[in-house]
Amino acid sequence: MVEYSSDLDARLMAAAIRLGARELGRTWPNPAVGALIVRHEAAGPVIIGRGWTRKGGRPHAETEALAQAGDRARGATCYVSLEPCSHHGRTSPCSDALIAAGVTRVVSAVEDPDARVSGHGHAALRDAGIDVVVGIGADEARAVHVGHFTRVREGRPWVTLKLAVSRDGMIAGPGGVPVAITGPRARASAHMLRATNDAILIGIRTALADDPALTCRLPGMQDRSPVRIVLDTDLRLPVTAKMLDEAGGTPVWLMSRETADPARRAGLERRGAVLLPSDGGIGAALDVLAEHGITRVLVEGGATVATSLADAGMIDEAVIYDGAVDIGANGVPAGPALAAIRANGAYRPVDRVSLGDDVMSTYIRTG
Repeated sequence: MVEYSSDLDARLMAAAIRLGARELGRTWPNPAVGALIVRHEAAGPVIIGRGWTRKGGRPHAETEALAQAGDRARGATCYVSLEPCSHHGRTSPCSDALIAAGVTRVVSAVEDPDARVSGHGHAALRDAGIDVVVGIGADEARAVHVGHFTRVREGRPWVTLKLAVSRDGMIAGPGGVPVAITGPRARASAHMLRATNDAILIGIRTALADDPALTCRLPGMQDRSPVRIVLDTDLRLPVTAKMLDEAGGTPVWLMSRETADPARRAGLERRGAVLLPSDGGIGAALDVLAEHGITRVLVEGGATVATSLADAGMIDEAVIYDGAVDIGANGVPAGPALAAIRANGAYRPVDRVSLGDDVMSTYIRTG
């Protein structure tokens, strides 16, 4: 009889979670799940199948791992970073696939809060006589699936605010002119943030001042660029905007009033932009994004958008890059959002990394 150690289960679950995390930013509207199929043989455990949720949410991790394992999955253990689905959607239930493959044990990190799945996947496996263990690696899995959990429970994406702040507390030069605040290592880190989020969001003021492309420009990772979103109530984005040059490959969504100028609307749509209705504040805009499948959004949109999010209590995570340059008194200050994150105890620091002359600090909301 095979004896299962909690240490081995924890190590294999950690590997499954890492497998899923590699696709963060690409699997929406589904979570980035990882799965391993493991046979416990006389010489020790052997991984016979690996799978992770693919771009667009399918195929699912479990079916990928089972396909790789083939007939050897019979009698094996599946380690999976989220409860296997048990409902018919765009794919057949993963719980059915595990049962049909003859898996005899499933180690699942955490229950899926989605009402279509919640507890039902585990129950279906147990009803089929499969030994189900839940909770190993739960904290790590929740951290990877936090966007999915937030969308299901709160009806909005997980929001990460990114700010680059000069030594004297500024985020831009006089009049909002862009200034290089951080060095190459910090900028590369910021592009990795883009690559692991479903979408990147800015306000129209930032779009007009910077004319950004908002893509991931790390070598070999250009295809990891997130959906680019501009809060543009009156459709002021020029049809010549740089981000529209690549709208076909990496989507551009403009959130505007439905009563915005029809001619402007038609011109932007011809350039490939997708227009989404947003007549309310920042909270309503986030709700619309969740309805369209976005689970994780990175906000790079200046002091105005940051302040709106802070006032609404909708900054879940903040990544602050402290640069080693001074901009001067005429620069644009970071505003109250930065003070709220660093000063009032509503956020706790979880990471601090030196990147050349710059420092990256990560904060998570405590409430």
